[in-house]
Formats: sequence, structure tokens, C-alpha cells
Amino acid sequence: MKFIFKPVILVLLALFIVSCKKTTKEGVVEIEENYVANNYDKQEVDIEMRDGATLHTTIYSPKDASKEYPILMQRTPYSSRPYGEMQYRRQIGPNVNLMKEGNIIVYQDVRGRWLSEGHYENMRAYIPNKTDSTQVDESTDTYDTIDWLINNIEGNNGNVGVWGISYPGMYATYATIDAHPALKASSPQACIGDFFFDDFHHNGAYLLSYFRATSLFGTPRPNGDQPIDTAWYTLPELKTEDQYQFFLDKGPLKNLNSYFEYGLKDQPSLAPNELTDDYFWNELKEHPNYDELWQSKGLIQHLDKSKSHVATMIVGGWFDAEDLYGPLETYKNIEKNGEGYNTMVFGPWDHGRWARRSERNLVGNYYFGDSISTFFQDNIETKFFNHFLKGKGDANSGLPEAYVFDSGRKEWKEYDSWPPKGVEKLAMFLSENQVLSAEQQASTGIQFVSNVKKPVPYSEDIKSVFTPRKYMTDDQRFAARRSDVLVFETDVLEDDLTLAGDILAKLKVATTGDAADWIVKVIDVHPTDTETNEEMQDHLKMSNYHLMVRSEVLRGRFRNSFSKPEPFTPNKKTDVNIKLQDVFHTFKKGHRLQVQVQSTWFPLIDLNPQTYVENIFKADEEDFKTQTHTVFTDSSLEFSILR
Repeated sequence: MKFIFKPVILVLLALFIVSCKKTTKEGVVEIEENYVANNYDKQEVDIEMRDGATLHTTIYSPKDASKEYPILMQRTPYSSRPYGEMQYRRQIGPNVNLMKEGNIIVYQDVRGRWLSEGHYENMRAYIPNKTDSTQVDESTDTYDTIDWLINNIEGNNGNVGVWGISYPGMYATYATIDAHPALKASSPQACIGDFFFDDFHHNGAYLLSYFRATSLFGTPRPNGDQPIDTAWYTLPELKTEDQYQFFLDKGPLKNLNSYFEYGLKDQPSLAPNELTDDYFWNELKEHPNYDELWQSKGLIQHLDKSKSHVATMIVGGWFDAEDLYGPLETYKNIEKNGEGYNTMVFGPWDHGRWARRSERNLVGNYYFGDSISTFFQDNIETKFFNHFLKGKGDANSGLPEAYVFDSGRKEWKEYDSWPPKGVEKLAMFLSENQVLSAEQQASTGIQFVSNVKKPVPYSEDIKSVFTPRKYMTDDQRFAARRSDVLVFETDVLEDDLTLAGDILAKLKVATTGDAADWIVKVIDVHPTDTETNEEMQDHLKMSNYHLMVRSEVLRGRFRNSFSKPEPFTPNKKTDVNIKLQDVFHTFKKGHRLQVQVQSTWFPLIDLNPQTYVENIFKADEEDFKTQTHTVFTDSSLEFSILR
């Protein structure tokens, strides 16, 4: 295959590197200030794909050429910077161990991003049954890249591994589909699986809290989409720290169109309320349903094409606000469709936190223990890649099928399946007098008023954030005290109760309008004598802390189909089933299990008008109406219980 190569000029490297031996601690591993430059040679190449487009690729090779090394690669839309032959990353590879042990580490700008040619497509659709070299996707680009690397990089042992977190995690999943024979291991971490259920959507509801991230993916590159080595996008400025009030004042979503008019010099600006300059915002607002566009971008449905010669280790965080659906569904679908080595690791982390070697591991205010991420890197991730890239590469990796952290007991567990064998289903009913009961006690209705002018906040913190994280473990007492949040709670538990697997909320509801959202939260109410950790916000205490263990929203119009929305019939009792993502949490003896039900969650998700419109992105101010909702006491939650 033809390729374009940029030679590395290593002239007087010793003069470039500062001679001091300053070190920084990463857990128990110390890293010299210039460790990468001292121990690796760097080269930047443009690798030609089968359709002629070149992808910019940065390669770090160990200076010690006395042995062969595997290749570890990350493909990213976020840049393979720093650019320039004498510019080095401070740390390379999945973790410090794999850097210090010696591997050939590769970073690549994906098609259409930064210094790579071609046009970028957000969650590029997989093309099955390709017929010619013009039909390219992330699978073919990964294949062509690996083929070039193993044939052109000196000192490689012929084995390739890929990894990535979040969007790069999706590319790591993509690599397993129609994979190159040299690809032996892949670790998709916090991987996007489907943009209608990850990141920007949850079960059809638009995550308004991700509004500022839109331009990152939807701003066209300037100068006819030419490669560029500096950021060409800017994030919308809210000009306030009160995110709740900002979006409440803005009103309908169509009033946000102006934030995506960039005034691009090389193309005319488009009229507000029609198409904007941002092609991702256009996709969001013109495709409110799970139509052919979103279905084609989903990767989950193609995992039957993952090759069995690629060992996979899916990594996720139980408290990942961005990508929890993706890694869980990626693991389950590879497991369902494949015959190869496939494992999962889930810890008490928010988005990508396992990549940091923190001594004390927290999500938001809540403390889970010491050196949890360090344990993962040293004893799980390093072991996985070394076994399949340097070792025997057989099924006897020494790792379990499921390495999972019980976020209630605060300890790791190992299982040979997920969910663990022996899990049972337990139904608990939403009963009167705020009771969560083991048996249905009646079939009456409990009403609350959902005021579109005073939606329920998703957090008591008002500050504006790029993407929210800490709310996943936030104390929910502020919500429990509102009249538009229904609360159901067990008595104090006399024994430990372990949830291990998914949760299904089977709601029976009605509304005076013809549209509504439904939010269900599962909460661990701590005893009054629980000790407060030192990182807790000053106004909070662990005494009676309401820890949100799992939560989910369903846009009611999608209760029967994500592709074919339908209104509610006013005042008619209706089934609404909401699947909450898997959880592994023990409600300890002395705690209570609480469930909250509400209809707004602002501005985590956008505001439902509560009157049915075809497209909420185009709703008018007068469409938004306060309504009265009813939850009936034959509603239940079906938990997965590990005895």
C-alpha cells in the first residue's frame, strides 16, 4: 500500500531535553519530568487509507531496540497532539506501567479531525458488505492503519492492542469489527454505543446539560475542510454561573439556534430556526426520534461482527454520567454474539476516572476508598494487555469474567458471569404514605403538579459545567423535600440487600396533558451516625445522606417505540416501563432503600412542554403547560437481587 512518511529529525536531542531529574508521583510510580523524551523516539506519519485519504499518526517507539515490542494504539477525534517532532507527551499509553515496561505507543487523528484528511462524521456509520475501496468507515481505517504499522515500524512483535476512553473507546470497539488479524486485544472504556442512549440522549430525552459540547463535534473545519493543527471550534459562552436560570430564561430549545451560527467565511450562514452552521446541532434538532440517522450510527447492533481472535476487556464506571449504557451494552452484545475472550471491569468511577492514579477515590462528594484506580491499572489493565500482547494470549489470563466493585460494601468482587449466577428478581411496589413495599397494597393514584416554570433541579449546585458528573452521587434530600417529587422508602433494613444487574421500573401513570417525562431514582439512605468524609461540601453531612445509586429518564412519547412517538391520552392510566442501567450496590443493614419519581430533571434534560408536539426542538413558548401527573400504587420496581 502506498504511504506518505514524515521522517523524524532527532538532531541534538540531548540539548532539547532539560537535564534536571524532577519527578512527579503517580500513585506508587514516579515519573521523570522528561521520561517519554528520554526513553522514546517520536515520529509523525501520514498513513494513506484505501480510498487515498491520509490519517495523521504519531508513533512513540522505545529507544531500547534490543527487543521487540507490541503496538498499543489509540484513535481519537480529540487530537494526537502535541504536534512537532521535538514535542512529547508527558505520559503515553493506557497507564504508567505499560509506558515504563516498554511498548510502541501510537496515537491517530481519525478521519476528518485535526491533521487527518477526509470529512469527519460524528459516530460514523458502519458499512456492511463493502463492495469497493471508496466505502470506508472506522473499521477499514483501523484495519489499514494496523496493516501499515506492522509492516513499517521496526521492532514490533506483530501484535497490536487498542484502547480508548469515551469517544476513543468507541473507536476501540469499532476496531474489533472485521478486525485485522494482528489485532489481539482491545479495551473499549466508557465507550459510546449509540448516541440516542449515550451522552446527548437518554431514552429519547435530550441532555440539555451537554449543550456546550455540541460545537466540539459539529463545527466544520475551515478552508474547505482542510487539516488543521489548532482548535477551530469554540464552546458557547453562557455568561453566567447559574445554568438552571440560564436555560429557564432561554425557554424553548429553538431559542438556542443562534449559538450555532458561526459566521463561517467559506460558506454562507444559514437562517436561524432552520439549519445552522453546526451539523451536529442540525442532526439533533431535525431528528428528535430514533430514526434511520441514529440507527445507522449505533454500533451495538453490529457487534456480532466482532472477531473472536480479538480479546476484549470492557471498562466502565458505575457512576459515569456520560457513557454507562455504552460499555454495559457493548459487553453484553459481544458476549451474546461472540465466542472469543470477553470480560468487563466496572468500578466506582465517574467518566474515565480509572485513568488517574488518585490516592482517595471519590465521585462528587462520595468517598469509595483508597487507590481503587491504581489497583485497576496495576492488577487488571496492565495484566490484560501484557497477557495478550506479550504473553501466551490464551483464555487463561488470570482475570475473571467480571471484575466489579460493590459500591455499597466498597470492595472488589470477581464473578465468572455478569450478572452473577444466582441473581433473583424482586418486585417492590410504590405504595401510599411514602412506603416501598414488598407486596402491592392498593391501586390508588398519587398526584403531583409538574410546573414548567419551576422544574426539579438535577443538583442543588447551580454552577455551569461543561458536562455534569458529580450529580450521579449527589445527596437527594433537596429533591425529596419537593412536592413534585414522589418518595417511597423501605423500613430500616435488618439485613444487607445486594442489587446486581439491571432494574426495571414498571410505572402505571396518567397525566392531565398528552406528554410527559418520567424519571426514576434509586437511593441509598444512610444512617444518622454515618461518618462524614473530609472532601464533603461544607453544607452537607453523611448523616442521613441520600446517595443516588442509579437514575434514568424516559421521554414518555417513546414508551412503546423510540422510532414512533405517540401522545398520552389525557387522564388515562398508562404503562410506562423504564430500564435503569445495571448496578452493583449493597444496601447495608441499618440503611434504607428509597425510590423517587418525578417528571422534570432540569437542566440535565430539556424541558418537556407537557403538551404533545411533533418535535420538541421546534416547540413554541405557548406549548409549555403545567400539568398534574398521577402515579398509581400498582407501579413497581423489579430489582436484580444477589442473595
